[in-house]
Amino acid sequence: MPGNSRAAGTHHSRPSSSEEPPDLEDQELLLAAAYVSDAQYNRNVPFETSPQAIRLYHFYNHWTMRAATYFFIWVNLALALFEEPAVFPLPFLVTSIAEVLCLTAFFGRLVHFAKVTPQKVFWKDTKNICVMVTIVLTLIDLVIYGSLEAVNIRGVRWSRALRPVFLINFPESRQIRRTFRSIRNTLPDILYVFLLFLFSMMIFSLMALKLFGDRDLRTVEGSPYFTNILDIAFELYVLVTTANSPDVMMPAYELNWWYSLYFITYIIINTYIFMSVFLAVIYNNYRKHLKNEIHTLAYLKHHKMTEAFNILKVKVGTEFVVKEARWRRLVKVVAPDVSSSHLELLLRISDEGQKGHVDKVNFLRLADLLNIRVVAINIKKHPLETWMPRVYQSSTSLLVQKMVQHRIFVWVYDVIILINAIFIALDEKDSLISYAEWLFLSLYIIEILLKLYTYEPSAYFGRKQFWNWFDTLIIIAALLATVANTTIQARKYNSQQVLDIVLILRILRLLRVIVSIQRFRVIVTTLINIGPTMLTFGGLVLVVYYAFAIIGMEVFHGKIHFLDPGSGSPDALVCGNPALKDSAFAQGRYCKNNFNDLASSLILLTELTVVNQWHILADGFALVTHQAAKLYFIGFHVVVVILIVNIFIAFILEAFFVAYSLEKSEVETAIEKKIQELGVGVQEEEVQNGGLIDNMDAKDSGFSADEGDNKKKDLKGLYFRIASKTGI
Repeated sequence: MPGNSRAAGTHHSRPSSSEEPPDLEDQELLLAAAYVSDAQYNRNVPFETSPQAIRLYHFYNHWTMRAATYFFIWVNLALALFEEPAVFPLPFLVTSIAEVLCLTAFFGRLVHFAKVTPQKVFWKDTKNICVMVTIVLTLIDLVIYGSLEAVNIRGVRWSRALRPVFLINFPESRQIRRTFRSIRNTLPDILYVFLLFLFSMMIFSLMALKLFGDRDLRTVEGSPYFTNILDIAFELYVLVTTANSPDVMMPAYELNWWYSLYFITYIIINTYIFMSVFLAVIYNNYRKHLKNEIHTLAYLKHHKMTEAFNILKVKVGTEFVVKEARWRRLVKVVAPDVSSSHLELLLRISDEGQKGHVDKVNFLRLADLLNIRVVAINIKKHPLETWMPRVYQSSTSLLVQKMVQHRIFVWVYDVIILINAIFIALDEKDSLISYAEWLFLSLYIIEILLKLYTYEPSAYFGRKQFWNWFDTLIIIAALLATVANTTIQARKYNSQQVLDIVLILRILRLLRVIVSIQRFRVIVTTLINIGPTMLTFGGLVLVVYYAFAIIGMEVFHGKIHFLDPGSGSPDALVCGNPALKDSAFAQGRYCKNNFNDLASSLILLTELTVVNQWHILADGFALVTHQAAKLYFIGFHVVVVILIVNIFIAFILEAFFVAYSLEKSEVETAIEKKIQELGVGVQEEEVQNGGLIDNMDAKDSGFSADEGDNKKKDLKGLYFRIASKTGI
């Protein structure tokens, strides 16, 4: 880029960073910070290097701008709750104004992006074209629909299905786009397997037509059995999901048990073999493309960090380096919230010889250093030790503290939890059980008080102490709910809602056993660690669900209605549609499963994802519209159940393999080594065993220039450790 060559070309003859004009220094620093920030967050956005464009780019990536973008995206998606067919109906004018405001925000975000990106790059980027085309199509749809509404003609809001485009195509959603790329790259291999699967299914369909078509067999409902090739193909496709097994086999099985071999063979080939092959192909392609993505990201990160180094470098002796002062300013621009003690730690790692500068090799690690969470642990005295030291340090007090810290204390409360579980399962109307509940609550409260007595309270309730917060909040909530329930019962008034809350909180208390069993902790921690990436798949599922829900509402809205069976209306038995008379859909009382609003549509799609009885749902909507409606349900099953669910399984497998074989990276090892060299390290085991509890304290302490024993003294009780990835 021109800006890069300019910056790199002037560094050779520059005397020193302190002699540079302030404006030039700031501009170069902002440009370098943009490259480092992109490397840290794996952004691949080509941007102009002019001073104005750099400032606009920093503003573009500011968290407030990203939050505002997501706010308007979610508002735009949520409009379907208020538009016809609506959960909470609002006038068309209100929803249309809200949508226009969202489109204006999207257009503004796009213009902002165009200001920081080279024009040729901007217009070649498919994401930008998709956003612009979607904005135009949405405005056209709004005008047409509004015009039809003005003359009382019901139109079709077809552009609503395009709303997820905004979620996918803005730069903030790069993780969702990567998932879509993974699907796109996997499709060619899946397509061949799917075609082979369809061929196998059609062969079995023809066999079924010849075997059973002329035998005058009937289903339980009395309809002809396997006489139409399309009906046979649909029933056999459903059989792959096992949703209609063994019902679909029974007429032939009743005729002759030998015919069961046909269905058994079909299930083995298509359900077990082909579905397993689908998973194997998807998992193999997912791993392959994931490795390619990682290699690409690593290359781009190295390239951006090299660009940043070339901007800030000066020549010292025979090598190019970045001066300590500029390195400090750079880190503060990239990570403004970094504490001074953390900054000093990173500098000690990057400038190992304390030469006053950072060489290229260590500078290129900066993005990785900033991505590794270092926990600061401020070891403070317990308030009781300050207020009444004699009492807190007495032999009795020390015995209590030692008892609480001992492993047997945890085991005793594990036994109490298990006994509590038995009592929860018993009839609570018994007075003994009711009194026992108060006993268990008292024991749990005593446990928390003893721990607060033993451990420093602000550390016990530190920001990262999830399980301590969870434990305490559950006990407090259970105590309040139990008191409220007892008070209500004393006044001869029964509240089912309060009782339900009490029962749920009692059961949630049993989750405390997870804290005690290490292997449980590892599994739960792994789930927490992969949680953010799981949200990416949540976004992917939302996109697909939303699009199918909007299409379903436009096609099936008003075809099926839920009427209270107690109303006495004859339409209640047929879901408001005579076409469903004597159907399995109506007999199964599936009337609430409809597309009459967004909430009902999403619930129905969730039921289809589970696949149990999905063929009955498909048959019901086919009866009230056309048999071709089954293609909608088959398409949803192929996209969500076969494709997305298998990719999700592949992701979970890979994530757990990585979590269970996790080793520290080279950068993590360097940080840990430097922490121990400085004498300010705390081992993970000490924290977990209660010797220390990490507490991100607001107080900062820097490192002194001296070595040895003075380091701990200068730190004033501030210690560090690498945040755990395998424990809580």
